[in-house]
Amino acid sequence: MRYEALFTLKGRFYGGESGPARANGCECAGEIFPVIVIHGGTSGLDLTKEEFKIREEPMKKALLAGQAVLEKGGSAMDAVTAAIMVLEDDPNFNAGKGAVFTADGFNELDASIMDGSTKKAGAFAMARHIKNPILGARLVMDKTWHTLVAGEGADKLAKENGLEMVDQKYFFTQFRYDALQKAKEKQKLLLDSEKAKKTSLNLHERPYLGTVGAIALDQNGNLAAATSTGGMTNKMTGRIGDSPIIGSGTYADNDSVAVSCTGTGDIYMRVNAAHEVSALYKYKTQDVQKAAEDAIAQVKALGGSGGIISIDKNGHTGFAWTKDKLGMYHGEARLGAKPIVYWPLGEK
Repeated sequence: MRYEALFTLKGRFYGGESGPARANGCECAGEIFPVIVIHGGTSGLDLTKEEFKIREEPMKKALLAGQAVLEKGGSAMDAVTAAIMVLEDDPNFNAGKGAVFTADGFNELDASIMDGSTKKAGAFAMARHIKNPILGARLVMDKTWHTLVAGEGADKLAKENGLEMVDQKYFFTQFRYDALQKAKEKQKLLLDSEKAKKTSLNLHERPYLGTVGAIALDQNGNLAAATSTGGMTNKMTGRIGDSPIIGSGTYADNDSVAVSCTGTGDIYMRVNAAHEVSALYKYKTQDVQKAAEDAIAQVKALGGSGGIISIDKNGHTGFAWTKDKLGMYHGEARLGAKPIVYWPLGEK
């Protein structure tokens, strides 16, 4: 495994389409049909075509990057890494370059990755200087005997192993900074009021949550999952959400499913949402769509919101998200087909 930007797709780009139809894959006569699925967080439903387009194009590029790996017979692990790197480099998502700010004005980055064939996993949390956190997560999995490394130790590990490091100013985007100021003002206005007991103090600019995730099934029947995020605007410095927690925001198991989540991470951790999809599929024998829907229903029941993408071991996909004025950016690419990015629909 090389840790430079060798995953970047060059010279290929398809137009793709958006819409409600999905080509749901299957395993037929022992043949496996590789697929990569991604999400770019969730969004309000009053999205304009222009706002959608801003995120549709990089999502297509991410799908193409993962699809290219799979077309060459590459692994699901390399496919999800390639896709996540494209999204981390785009400032329109809450991962890498476009990460949100903590209450103290820092960008703290979380990411995780899991190999469904070995159940090995790696995660980074609270990193402040690694350009592509997903490579840090992969590094933890491939080069250490740990699963999660956080804070200064994460950045130190990345630097010692030659990963690209950047100054905090690299992650700065004006609209994320403005969102922090608005969130602080909202918090100040609500402080000590009765409303504060019932109202979230976090202001989520559009897109509502821009965490990114990728899951894939390769030609060998191996599943992989990866997730990357900057967390929540105005979060407490040092706060860690579900994205770097294996079983909460990311999970992959060749005997069941690969899952990546986006949403209210503190509640996803309480549900252990990603693993819950696997458990419902594996032990309650639910299909992957039903398993994703039931897991997200548990998140919603505890007051959370967000979405889930999933692929089962046969290549069937499942998408679910909380529906109250919310949709999910998601897309998929199968071999030989144009990548599709779906409009953040409020209904399935």
